Amino acid sequence: MTRPRVPRALTIAGSDSGAGAGIQADLKTFAARGVYGTSVITALTAQSSRAVHAVFGVRPAFVRAQIDAVLEDMGADAVKVGMLLDARTVTTVADALVAYRVRRLVVDPVLAAKGGETLLAPAAISTLRARLLPLAEIVTPNLAEAAALVGFPVTDLASMATAARALARCGARAVVVTGGHLPGDAVDVLLVDGALWTLRAARVGRTPPHGTGCTFSAAIAAELAKGAPVEAAVRAAKRYTTACIRNARRLGRGHPILGHFPLRGARQ
Repeated sequence: MTRPRVPRALTIAGSDSGAGAGIQADLKTFAARGVYGTSVITALTAQSSRAVHAVFGVRPAFVRAQIDAVLEDMGADAVKVGMLLDARTVTTVADALVAYRVRRLVVDPVLAAKGGETLLAPAAISTLRARLLPLAEIVTPNLAEAAALVGFPVTDLASMATAARALARCGARAVVVTGGHLPGDAVDVLLVDGALWTLRAARVGRTPPHGTGCTFSAAIAAELAKGAPVEAAVRAAKRYTTACIRNARRLGRGHPILGHFPLRGARQ
């Protein structure tokens, strides 16, 4: 009897020693969504629920070696890219994605940690925009990331929609600008093939948990790996991330950590 094929997703991102964000959050998300997760580590961070204390970049050649090891053997039904740290790593990752003809690519343009620590060199932003966005099936910036990529302030729904269209012109096939930092409900703007939607969820709690952006983008990648179209993948990822926020716990003295395995019966 042949067993059903297990969908696979690869995350290319930084390691979070506190396991709230980065590679660790991505792998927990893949597991929770029923996808086998593989990983390529681009940087090591000494990180807690309060701050990033130190960052150690992985040599681009070793980043490429990890990508080759995974994709030549296991392959990937979807790939999520997160923290890349510098322009050389962005270029290395883009070259590899082209070489392996990756199609279902989620780009989470991680620029800074929640505490403000830089996770992508400012000089690398133009490289990310030029090399990775044209390869992306979807890009998932928050307000600050969208503003850095498009070069104008993104502060409300109107500017979120304008930014989404600008990023689509850079080559991304779909864009979701997340509005979790705005007051009121958590409202995201999703652009797919020129059609625009607003996705709304009631805000949960007052203190923003650690790792929401990583988890959201990883959940999109998981759904794409299972064959979902982009709009359905984003909607499922938003429901899942909201459930993770509801299940968040304070495990340290800083931001709450998402509960990646929501309690049975939680709406996802």
